[in-house]
Amino acid sequence: MTQHEAKLGKFESEQAIFLKYGKYSAIVLPGIGGNLISFRDDDRGFRFIREPEAGDWAAFVERPWVHGVPVLFPPNRYDAGAFEFDGRTYNFPVNEPSTGNHLHGFVYSSKWELVDYGSSEEKSFAIVRLRFDEKEPGYAFFPHRVTLEMTFTLTDAGLSHRFDATNESEEAIPFMLGFHTTVNAPFVQGSLVQDLECGFSFGERWELNERMLPTGKLLPLDEGERQLREGKGNPYFASMDNHYTAANENGSNAMTLYDRRADARFVYEVGDAYKHWMVYNGEASGSFFCPEPQTGMVNAPNVDLPAEQTGLIRLEPGQSWSAISRMYSE
Repeated sequence: MTQHEAKLGKFESEQAIFLKYGKYSAIVLPGIGGNLISFRDDDRGFRFIREPEAGDWAAFVERPWVHGVPVLFPPNRYDAGAFEFDGRTYNFPVNEPSTGNHLHGFVYSSKWELVDYGSSEEKSFAIVRLRFDEKEPGYAFFPHRVTLEMTFTLTDAGLSHRFDATNESEEAIPFMLGFHTTVNAPFVQGSLVQDLECGFSFGERWELNERMLPTGKLLPLDEGERQLREGKGNPYFASMDNHYTAANENGSNAMTLYDRRADARFVYEVGDAYKHWMVYNGEASGSFFCPEPQTGMVNAPNVDLPAEQTGLIRLEPGQSWSAISRMYSE
């Protein structure tokens, strides 16, 4: 019989859902952004996600960006926080003084509702939901009712992460979504940076100006980036806070991380809905990096390119959007 479980408990001071199925386990914190703060292969002792350990807890609560899988709605940077859509002007708060931009949206710290959780012979799962409406501080800047829901499912195939969004307002909205997924690398205890081989299914690099905003120009990849695209790069070859187009390679839009010493691989498949990547590695810290899938490019509403290229989604009243990503080990 497959070992499986779904239970409520505490992680530090927060309510947490602990999921277990076969060799995999996961932890979700509804009260801090619905954040998936742990995904492990317990049989081999692998920790794939950077978890907020006790010493990191206060920093995580204040800025939950570089632990777990924070939801960015909308993702990344917007020029002075301002853009137009359908004749309406939006003014988000400038919360990154160094660039004069708005950064990372409104829901990564929100209290999500635990809708359901459970376990069976087929799966262990948890569903969390956020009704983005007048009760949310971000509604003052993005005044649209939107229901956001995430379903985390563990099976023998790994962890499935389904995201659903429904526009509950009476007008079309600009829909932009991303995840600040933070990977523990190396994920094997005792391994070194030199043991890692990393791959990304990205295409070209977007040129960013001094304020970290796309110019609209695409750049060729350098040697380190080409090695990443070939699946044989190192995620710390240089300090990275870079933006790329996604390129479906061999039927998969994914990040892969292989540990040669342990002969083990972590795969993060994000699917075709996420058309761009940000890659941040904490100034080549050697301990974590962030493969960040995004539906649209940074500052998408302000970039003078077609929506098909920027990835800006128009979500009509009552319309829903959904996509599924997956994590697993080999």
